[in-house]
Amino acid sequence: MRSKIDFGVVQSIARELFAAHEDPLDETTAYGSPALKIRGKLLACIPVNKSAEPDSLAVRIDFDRRAELLEAAPDVYYVTDHYADSPMVLVRLSRIQPDALRDLLGMARRFVIAAVPAKRALRKPKPRRA
Repeated sequence: MRSKIDFGVVQSIARELFAAHEDPLDETTAYGSPALKIRGKLLACIPVNKSAEPDSLAVRIDFDRRAELLEAAPDVYYVTDHYADSPMVLVRLSRIQPDALRDLLGMARRFVIAAVPAKRALRKPKPRRA
């Protein structure tokens, strides 16, 4: 029997996965619920909307990847009407395997990083033309 995956396990996998990256993982809250963020942007959280099933995780991911996941494993991944227009997928933590969760968090990281530009070094102002 495998150990139960809860948000603590999600945090541990994320910490391990992101340890080598320059963007630190921020363990915080979103809407009063435990959340993981990168560059101030949501990566994953415990969903608070009542449409989500208990023991679920909401993970930011692009719509194409979400469609692939929903088709490949509808017993693990799902979406409710509340989340339909958001680039997120809901995950039944009781059904996901640790390796699949690791892969999903990696996909989410790439999605969030691509959507949020890194802080740029201060540029010198361009000289004014006379």
